[in-house]
Amino acid sequence: MTRPFFSKDRISHFDIFQKHAEDSLNQTKVRLQEGYPVDFQDMVGRFTLDSATEFLFGKCVGSLSAGLIYPKNSLPGQNEEHANHPSNLFARAFSEAQSRSMLRSSIGTIWRLAEFWSDRIRKDMEVCHRFIDPILKDALEVKRSIKENEQSTGQGCTEEKGFLEDTLLGHLTHRPVTDRAVIRDEIVNILIAARDTTASTLTFLVYMLSQHPDVLMRLRAEVLSTVGSFRRPTYDDVREMKYMRAVINETLRLYAPVPLNVRTSTEAVVWPGVNGGPPIYIPPNTLVPFSVFLMHRRKDLWGPDADIFDPDRFIDERLKYLTSNPFIFLPFNAGPRICLGQQFAYNEISFFLVRLLQTFSSIALAEDFQTRPSKSATGTGRNAQEKVIIKNHLTLYVEGGLWVRMGEAGSSNDA
Repeated sequence: MTRPFFSKDRISHFDIFQKHAEDSLNQTKVRLQEGYPVDFQDMVGRFTLDSATEFLFGKCVGSLSAGLIYPKNSLPGQNEEHANHPSNLFARAFSEAQSRSMLRSSIGTIWRLAEFWSDRIRKDMEVCHRFIDPILKDALEVKRSIKENEQSTGQGCTEEKGFLEDTLLGHLTHRPVTDRAVIRDEIVNILIAARDTTASTLTFLVYMLSQHPDVLMRLRAEVLSTVGSFRRPTYDDVREMKYMRAVINETLRLYAPVPLNVRTSTEAVVWPGVNGGPPIYIPPNTLVPFSVFLMHRRKDLWGPDADIFDPDRFIDERLKYLTSNPFIFLPFNAGPRICLGQQFAYNEISFFLVRLLQTFSSIALAEDFQTRPSKSATGTGRNAQEKVIIKNHLTLYVEGGLWVRMGEAGSSNDA
C-alpha cells in the first residue's frame, strides 16, 4: 500500500525541507548569538518531526514553533511553559511510547503481566492520537467530498485531489481500506521511521564532525564547490556529492540508527558456524535477534580499522568489503523488505547538511554542558573514544542531548 507513494518525484521535492531547515538554522543562529550552546539532537529532532508530519499528513506538528531548548542549568531552561507547549507534549509522548514499546519487546509475549493494572503506553498514544485523528478525519472527509462531487458533476476538485496525491495520508485514503485505525497505525509507523532515524543519523554525523575537523573541512569544501554559499541544493546536486554520501554512510555504519532488529524463522535451518565454529540449528518459528550496531563494527567484515571513523572506506579500495558482501551494511535492512524511505532519508540528510555547512563553518562539542561518560565506563576500542553517552530505545540517541557550539560562516570565527 505504501510503496507506490515513495517515488523519485516526491522524495526529490525539497520545498518542505527548505522551509523547516531555514527555521531551525535561524533559531540556532539566534541561540548561539545569545551565548548559549545548542542541543543539536533536539533541534534536528524538531526539524525532522515538522518535515515528516508535513510530508506525511500535509500538516506539520509545529515543534519548531516552541523554540529550541536552553541548557537545564540556565535561567531560561527552567521555563515550564516551554515544556508544556502542545508540540513538545506530542514529541515527548511520541518518544515515551517508543521507549515503553522497546521495554515490551525486551520482555516478550508476557509483557502484559508487567502491565497488569494499566496499559503504560495508552496515555502517551492518546496524546499522539489527539493530533493525528482530526487530520485523518479531514482527509477522509476530503475523499468523501471528491467522490460525491465526481458522482454529481463528473469531476473532482483539483485542489483537494492534489492534497490526496501529495501526502501519504491522502495516498492511503485512496486505497481500499475502511478501517481508520489501520491507516492511523500505518501513518504512526512511517512517522517513527521518517523522523527518528533521520534525526539520529544527523545527530551522530554532527558529533563526528565535531571530533574530525578535517572531515568537516573537506565536506564543507565539497558543498561550497557544488552549490556555493547560498543556493538551495537540487536532487542532482545531492547525487553529485560523493564525499557527502560517504560521510553519511560511515555515520550509518558506526552509529546504526536502529541498532537492534529481529526476524522469525519460517522453517528449520542450519547456519554455518562463526569463525569455523560448529553449525547453528535454528528451529522453525523462532525469534532471531541480531545487532546491526555490532555487525557494522566487526573487523572480520570491515577490516582491521573497523573501529575508526573514516568516510574514505566507502570510496577507496576498502569498498571491496562491502561490494563482496552487501549484507554487512544494513542501516536500511536489505532484500525485498528494504526500507521504503531509504532515498527520502538520504535526500533529507543531505539537504540539511548542505544548509548547515553553508551557514556554519566550525562545530565543536560544548564539553562544559555535554553529559559525558564516566571514566570507569569508557571501556576499550571504539567505546574509549566516545565523548557522549550512547543509548537506544527503538533508535540510537545521545543521553542528555548533543550540545554544540558552531561558528557562523563569514563571521570572525569562520575558518
